[in-house]
Amino acid sequence: MGEIKSYKDLLIWQKGIKIVCLVYQLVKSFPQEELYALSSQLKRASVSIPSNIAEGYGRNTDKSFSHFLDISRGSLFEIETQLLIANELGFITSKTLYTEILSQIEEESKMINAFSKTLKN
Repeated sequence: MGEIKSYKDLLIWQKGIKIVCLVYQLVKSFPQEELYALSSQLKRASVSIPSNIAEGYGRNTDKSFSHFLDISRGSLFEIETQLLIANELGFITSKTLYTEILSQIEEESKMINAFSKTLKN
């Protein structure tokens, strides 16, 4: 990869955006009564991933960036938990999309962990 000129060049940010899009696609099929409940929580948590990566990047210190990466990773676990709940409640209509999001979450978590370790060293 070339030089990092912006947070938008970071693969972890790009994957975060992809997760947001997948989550928004998935919750479209949730029951209407979940619009301001689980749907809303999933959307907010997903948006938090790339947002915190961008904010951390903008802080200009490795320690601060690492802190915001930890928040992003926490949001990944939040989304994973909420997806498992939605599945248990029968809200998931596309198992393919559900599986894809869980796979993306796992990959993003590993990428954030690796990136965070480089900042701490």
